[in-house]
Amino acid sequence: MSRPRWQRVVAPVLSLALAAAVLWWFLPQFTSVSAVWDTVRAMTWVEIGVLALAAAWNLATYQFLVVATMPGLTLRQATVSTLTTTAVSNTVVGGAAIALGLTYGMNSSWGFSRSRTSVSLLVSGLWNNFAKLALPVLALSLLAFSSTPSTGRVLAGAAGLAGLVVAVVLMALLLRSREGAARVGTGLGRVASAVIRPFGRPPVQGWDLATTKFRDRTTLLLRARWHWITAATLVSHLSLFLVLVLALRAVGVDAAQVSVVEALAVFAFARLLTAVPFTPGGLGVVEVAMIAGLAAAGGERALVAAGVLVYRALTYVLPIPLGLCTYLFWRRNRSWRRPPNTAPRTALVPETV
Repeated sequence: MSRPRWQRVVAPVLSLALAAAVLWWFLPQFTSVSAVWDTVRAMTWVEIGVLALAAAWNLATYQFLVVATMPGLTLRQATVSTLTTTAVSNTVVGGAAIALGLTYGMNSSWGFSRSRTSVSLLVSGLWNNFAKLALPVLALSLLAFSSTPSTGRVLAGAAGLAGLVVAVVLMALLLRSREGAARVGTGLGRVASAVIRPFGRPPVQGWDLATTKFRDRTTLLLRARWHWITAATLVSHLSLFLVLVLALRAVGVDAAQVSVVEALAVFAFARLLTAVPFTPGGLGVVEVAMIAGLAAAGGERALVAAGVLVYRALTYVLPIPLGLCTYLFWRRNRSWRRPPNTAPRTALVPETV
């Protein structure tokens, strides 16, 4: 059943209002816009050039994971697909769902089956979420030992590492056999049922079937390419972080104010916020989280705000016009077109349609 029209209208309006309030009310409360602009204008051409190279590399790394999870897809096709869908996600409320449909449409126009696209989206999404969860764990662990360890930091780091190890072990058991996948699904279902029971919700069902189906669809690809998929995911996330560090250093936030480890912690937890689509691409929410976190770590407010805005301009705003260009290219280019489901088959993905 579709939502009422008023809900479809109100949700985007509230989302954009939140983004506007954050940027136009919060930022002046935190620092002056003129101070931020003066800081940005003070950057040298060398610093601007380094940032431009880092931003270009960051955009290039988007494609590595897609190529690794989508056998047969070329780097150029991956570039068109990822830039276009990123632009949609960054500009439209609920853009992730639209980007999903656009991915299926693009891949189908290049002859790929829906089955292959589904496996690619499933694996890349799972690995990206693993990375989003692992980065805060890594940051907490590094913080625990980068200065005089406190009991709280050590416990938080140890708990995070333990959780990460459990996740890796469960994934290994899931991929080892169909029986193992079913047991993992049953166990996770019991945990989920226990969590929602106090809220009066009925026990979850069918998780063993879901994990078994996931294993059947992805095991060949993951066994053959798990190392490349993992490496591509790490490179993509760390390249994004590199742009943040370089932006901070370019505007004058040195290591004495905010260390690399402290910046990683703020970056990691801000990335977690993007898992909940309050606004397109986390617009407004991410900026607030980063500016507040980096200032709390010791960064000067005006410098921190300038660094974060430069970072977001290069990683959030820049893909939008590029994505528009790649979308128009896809619409006009016919040389890559194939009838649906006619791309050469691969042994790594079970394909039906």
